[in-house]
Amino acid sequence: MNNCAFLSNEGNVTSFCFDGKTIRFRTSSALERYTDVVEWDEGYLVVKAKYKGHAEEEEYIDLVPILHNLYIDADAFLKPIQKVRLQYA
Repeated sequence: MNNCAFLSNEGNVTSFCFDGKTIRFRTSSALERYTDVVEWDEGYLVVKAKYKGHAEEEEYIDLVPILHNLYIDADAFLKPIQKVRLQYA
């Protein structure tokens, strides 16, 4: 799927992959894994996440400021993405 991005985490690092590029950013060390992508809205993600010792929770990720901090044109990078899926090995 050409317009699909992938979200995953390993330890306290989240990875967002699209079109051969991987953006990595730190997350809570208590995050065990993302369990579902609820909504994708041009750089804003609503996901379900499982944290150590807690029930599944809704979590929000805004990729726009992360991309700006990496000097990546957020509009150009995010515009072709139509769907985000979880991807774990």
